[in-house]
Amino acid sequence: MSVSEFHIPALNLMGAGALKQAIGNIQKQGFSRALIVTDAGLVNAGLVDEVTQLLQQAGVATCVFADVQPNPTTANVAAGLALLQQQQCDLVISLGGGSPHDCAKGIALVATNGGDIRDYEGVDKSAKPQLPLIAINTTAGTASEMTRFCIITDETRHIKMAIVDKHTTPILSVNDPLTMVGMPTQLTAATGMDALTHAVEAYVSTAATPITDACALKAVELITRFLPRAVQQGDDLEAREQMAYAQFLAGMAFNNASLGYVHAMAHQLGGFYDLPHGVCNAVLLPHVQVFNSQVAAERLAQVGVAMGLAASDNAQAGADACIAAIKALKDQVGIPRGLADLGAKAEDIPVLAANALKDACGFTNPIQANQSQIEAIFQQAW
Repeated sequence: MSVSEFHIPALNLMGAGALKQAIGNIQKQGFSRALIVTDAGLVNAGLVDEVTQLLQQAGVATCVFADVQPNPTTANVAAGLALLQQQQCDLVISLGGGSPHDCAKGIALVATNGGDIRDYEGVDKSAKPQLPLIAINTTAGTASEMTRFCIITDETRHIKMAIVDKHTTPILSVNDPLTMVGMPTQLTAATGMDALTHAVEAYVSTAATPITDACALKAVELITRFLPRAVQQGDDLEAREQMAYAQFLAGMAFNNASLGYVHAMAHQLGGFYDLPHGVCNAVLLPHVQVFNSQVAAERLAQVGVAMGLAASDNAQAGADACIAAIKALKDQVGIPRGLADLGAKAEDIPVLAANALKDACGFTNPIQANQSQIEAIFQQAW
């Protein structure tokens, strides 16, 4: 027996109208100037202006850093930090999906701890809490608005750094489905499959607990039911709200049970080729679970039941059915079939596999692999 930890923001607002309630919460806490960390897409969509106006009406001045890349970089963090310091902000607000949230975490962490974001690669490397961070989520997938994970691309090494630090947890997370109805179809599919990956990897994790298990299985159930609806009809408010709950539950699971080889491998693809994280996860997920089924067949069979499959007396048969269901859902929502379709190059597999093994040291996959086995999984996903 060992002691388990459970990390989550102190306050989490969910449901239609949560955004306006969050503004009232910010006003009550007495912040004076906020740095809004976001991306150009949300600026163009008008959502940044909407949030800025609400904050100004509440007496909170703002400045906007909207240069976050889809895979946020160390340069993004440095540029955002410079603006924060210049404007003397006492609050950071991330607005968007995983990219703005992760970049904002990096900015807020370095703002109080000093140095460079590269100094915090690994687990709990910071000494002080970050500058207060409020995360307003506009996608249903990464759960970065409520986790202690921060993924930043180091452009010099062409890798994604995993920063896992209790001090990067936002003080408030906001999931308002009204901010999600305009999400493009492809992004809806990719982020939804990212959430499914979080749930599955947390459920087969060696660090899973009854709490994370409950969160993971409910997330799988909701994603299976509502992701196709959200993809097919973007303004389906019920589907958007249920997907917001699903990705949050998946976040609760992996934030505490950690992840596995799907993420270790997807990080390399993102860092090497600047590919979308959720799509990489979706392509890799079934292939890694075939490998995991050697020791986690019973757990995968239980995931299959959460997806609506009939229970099987044979664990391996149940696991195989689960993996087939994951592939079917991936195809249903329009995820590319293989890594070659994303532009990855087969000759890079040895480097990708070697880096994935290094990244996997901080994760909790149910079975350990060597480099040749990771290379084989990459090849199967091609």
